[in-house]
Amino acid sequence: MPKVQLTAAFCAAAKCEPGKRKTDYWNIGDPIGLVLETRESGRATFYLRYQDTRGRQRQIKLGGYPEISLDQARKAARRLRSEAALGADPLATKKDKRAVPTYAILADQHIAHAKTYQKSWWSTEGLLKKHVIPRFGRMRLDEITSQEVARFLADKAAEGLSPASCEKLRMLLGRSYQLALDWEIAGAERNPARGVRIPAFDNRRQRYLTADESARLLRAAERSAQPQLRPIIQLLLLTGARKSELLNAEWRHVDLKRRSWLIPTTKTGKARHVPLSRAAVDVIGSLPRPPDCPFLVPNLETGRPFVDVKKAWDTVRRDACLPDVRIHDLRHSAASFMINAGIDLFAVGRVLGHADHQSTMRYSHLANDTLLAAVEAGAAGMGGSDAQS
Repeated sequence: MPKVQLTAAFCAAAKCEPGKRKTDYWNIGDPIGLVLETRESGRATFYLRYQDTRGRQRQIKLGGYPEISLDQARKAARRLRSEAALGADPLATKKDKRAVPTYAILADQHIAHAKTYQKSWWSTEGLLKKHVIPRFGRMRLDEITSQEVARFLADKAAEGLSPASCEKLRMLLGRSYQLALDWEIAGAERNPARGVRIPAFDNRRQRYLTADESARLLRAAERSAQPQLRPIIQLLLLTGARKSELLNAEWRHVDLKRRSWLIPTTKTGKARHVPLSRAAVDVIGSLPRPPDCPFLVPNLETGRPFVDVKKAWDTVRRDACLPDVRIHDLRHSAASFMINAGIDLFAVGRVLGHADHQSTMRYSHLANDTLLAAVEAGAAGMGGSDAQS
């Protein structure tokens, strides 16, 4: 290996020795270990050669010449030699950085994992592909900072996303990093989503249909181009089931004689039996049953469950002059109708399949009339006029 004093003029004129594939020129000045490698193709590259803490000779690429100048190569070489002298291994550090995947790679693994256990994995996939991957997909995991995440969420809020939706994106990104940490993927030692705070918000929304509004909604559904929408709305109001539970319901789980509907998998992870009123039995009895179709209210064109009925629903609620009503509000409304009819909260919670009493307590204010009747009955039993004196 020729030893030379590397200068700008020498680097500009350096050539590979005739008959060789490459020639290395070792710098005899400062910094020691700086090497200019020349190839028979005419390419030239700066390297640093050094010994690691175990005495092994290592070589790390600094950059191609003239893309980086001799002065730039010298500065990089001095910095890396200082790191090596302090016990670090610059080459190992560089390899570690290369081992850190981009977020797009992690997101694909996140989605694949979600498909193994999430019923609505497509929601996770959609949010990641629509919002998170376009912003962070090309960045390596150790390049995404809490500041970047905060800026991303602020931009999404400026686009019109609600605080709840922004929080969902933050949680998804944080879940990606938690999975990467569990899988021991390089670059995920720090979770950038964890240090970001979104202003507190109350995502609970309670909208209850009156009897008149329910009638208007059903009349509008009768005019819908989607013939299955009316029975879907009726059954949601009559059972208090979740939309996904009804759209995926199968005939084999419905027992009209016993007036019972088994939902084998619910949001809480437990199966539950939903009692069917006579009105619900009548609706189910009138449903069309395409041949060899196991589903209760399928898309009649495909024979498969609806992924969603959003477009038809939006048309119907607009026609009924109820633009603020969500399809999930039908579940709330079912609860309100039962409570206003005098059914106690515990029984309503059982019908709705709540895992704990706290979930049902959101409807407690609806029971006011029933509670008033209870205290009036108690007062009458004591002798109302005497009790007041």
